[in-house]
Amino acid sequence: MEQPLVTVIVPVYNASSHVARCLESIRKQTYKNLEIIVVNDGSQDASLPVCQMFARVDGRIVLIDQANSGVSATRNLAIGMAKGKYLQFVDSDDYLDPNATQLMVDKAEANQADMVIAHYFRVERVQVPAESEGEEPQERELIDRYGFLNEGFYSKVDFAKNLMQEPASFYYGVMWNKLYRRDIVHTHAIRCSEELTWSEDLLFNLEYIRYAARFYALETPIYYYVQNPQSITATKLNLRNTITTKASLFAYYKELYEDMGLYEQNKLQIFKYLVSTAEA
Repeated sequence: MEQPLVTVIVPVYNASSHVARCLESIRKQTYKNLEIIVVNDGSQDASLPVCQMFARVDGRIVLIDQANSGVSATRNLAIGMAKGKYLQFVDSDDYLDPNATQLMVDKAEANQADMVIAHYFRVERVQVPAESEGEEPQERELIDRYGFLNEGFYSKVDFAKNLMQEPASFYYGVMWNKLYRRDIVHTHAIRCSEELTWSEDLLFNLEYIRYAARFYALETPIYYYVQNPQSITATKLNLRNTITTKASLFAYYKELYEDMGLYEQNKLQIFKYLVSTAEA
C-alpha cells in the first residue's frame, strides 16, 4: 500500500551552525514519501548556501528564499504550498529521530487520528570544567525526556481534560512534536498568528483542536528539541509580552472549553494557565 505524502515544514533563519544536522535528520527518515519545504527567511549567515546544497542532492526538498518575515509568516507560506495528507513541523535548531515520521503516520493511519502527539527529548548544552589546569572546558549535551500522555487513543474530551493539567507546557503547546491532517488545516484556514511574538504554536494548536475529533498519544520520543539561548522565546520575552499574550490565549482556551461544555469544571485549571510556566 502506498504511503501517504507527508509535508515537512522547516523555517530557517540564521541557522548555519545546525541546519545541516536538522535537514539530514529529515532526509534520513525511514519514512520516504516526504515533501520537505524549507523556507530561508532572510538569513544573514551561510544558511541559504547550506540549504541549496541539500536541495541539489535531494529532489524532495522544495527551497524557498524570501526576505525576513518571521517564523509565523514563514510557516504560513509553507502551509499554503503543502500537498501532503499530513503536516509535520521541524525547527532548524532541532533534529528528528530516524523513525519519527514513520511512527506518527502509522498511528495516524491505524487510528484515523486527526492529531498524533509524541514525547520528545530536550537537549541542553552545558560547559564541563576542565579536569586539569591548561585544558579547555568541554561542552556536553544533557538530554531529558518530556511528555505527559500515556500511549493510546484519546477522544476530544479526554484530550482536552488532559491538556488542562499542563496548560502551559511545551508538550501541548508546540507544533514540532505533532502530526496534523492538512485537510483540517486548509478547510478551516488555520494559520500561525503573525501578531504574536511567542506562543503562536499554542494558538495554532487551540484552533486545530477545535476542529479535530480523534487524537493519538505516542510515548516514544521522536524529536530532539535543542535549547537555544538566541531563540525568540529566550530573547524577546518580557513581562508585558507575557501578560498580553497570555490574556489573548486565555480567551481562546475559554471559548474552546465553553464550546465543549467543559469550562465550568475546568475553570480553575484554565486560570492556572495565566500563572504557569512551561516545563522546557
